[in-house]
Amino acid sequence: MKWTTICELTDIFPGTGVCALHKGEHVALFRPLADEIVYAVSNMDPFSDVSAMSRGLIGETSGDKSGDFYVASPLLKQRFLLTSGKCLDDADASLKTFKVRVHDSKVQLS
Repeated sequence: MKWTTICELTDIFPGTGVCALHKGEHVALFRPLADEIVYAVSNMDPFSDVSAMSRGLIGETSGDKSGDFYVASPLLKQRFLLTSGKCLDDADASLKTFKVRVHDSKVQLS
C-alpha cells in the first residue's frame, strides 16, 4: 500500500480539523485529542454539497472520552462518525472515509 504525506501532525491542533487535497478530492482530517490518532473523511457535506466538513465541531457519542468521535456539519449540524462516516441523524447519508496513519510525525493517506 502506497502512502502519501499530507501534512505534519503538528499542523492539526488537537480538537480541530483541516482540509487537504488528496488525489483530486477534498479530505477533512480530524485530530480529536492531543495524541497521534487522526481520522480522514470526505470534506463534502452530503446535505448541502459544500466542501466544509473540516470546519465542523468534533464531539463524542458518550461525552466521556470513551465513545466514538463524530463531526457535526458546520452548516446543518448532522453528525457523522469519524471511524465509519455513518450519519447519526440520517441512516441514508454517510461520508467517505480514508485510510490514515501517522508515521514519523507525518499524517499520511493511502
